[in-house]
Amino acid sequence: MRVHFIVHESFEAPGAYETWARNHGHDVTYSRIYAGDTLPVDAEGIDFLIVMGGPQDPATTLEECMYFDSKGEQALIASAVKTGKAVIGICLGSQLIGEALGAPFAHSPEKEIGKFPITLTEDGSSDEMFSHFAKTLEVGHWHNDMPGLTPDAKIIAYSEGCPHQIVSYSDRVFAFQCHMELTLDVVEQLIAHSEKDLSRAAEYRFVNTPEELRSHDYSEMNQVLFGFLDKLEARYKAAQA
Repeated sequence: MRVHFIVHESFEAPGAYETWARNHGHDVTYSRIYAGDTLPVDAEGIDFLIVMGGPQDPATTLEECMYFDSKGEQALIASAVKTGKAVIGICLGSQLIGEALGAPFAHSPEKEIGKFPITLTEDGSSDEMFSHFAKTLEVGHWHNDMPGLTPDAKIIAYSEGCPHQIVSYSDRVFAFQCHMELTLDVVEQLIAHSEKDLSRAAEYRFVNTPEELRSHDYSEMNQVLFGFLDKLEARYKAAQA
């Protein structure tokens, strides 16, 4: 199975998503757009398309960021959705999925950086993909925005600072505004590129200090993410059979 990552910045690394793919022996490929990689023309040959986060938003233009082609990524996402691929978006990636499906992104009520709880909705609690999630789970966050909702979208989880933490757009397409892929190594990279935000941690309800970020255990949420990915792989393979 081929897992393709779109990576927008070196410090927005795939983390636990990549660990899962490699541990399962999948063929892992990348479009590291910050390094000049081009996007695939379409989703042919890709089984899982995973679109990572970044400091951009879906409205960022090529004039503002010469290597970020929002419309091009949305076209690839739409191609993957149309052809029945498994599609996951994280943070910026989650917002790009919404945009590709006609749902504009929005600003989150609160900036969230750190580790804070998300809570499953009724839809989340009744969805077999999330049956191994606790009702409330502490996960990673690093965002200002959130994905929009299509008419068929279901909100799976929310937090006190953001109502759209996990969104299901269909049985194989999921948006994670939260960062369940964070590891201590990835967190160090993010800290190094977030000095301005973190220096103002005291001004925000849901922003950790660098010291707090380094003290968290991210392994539990990583394991829960692995469980979700196992289920999505099984669902995807069943649909291909």
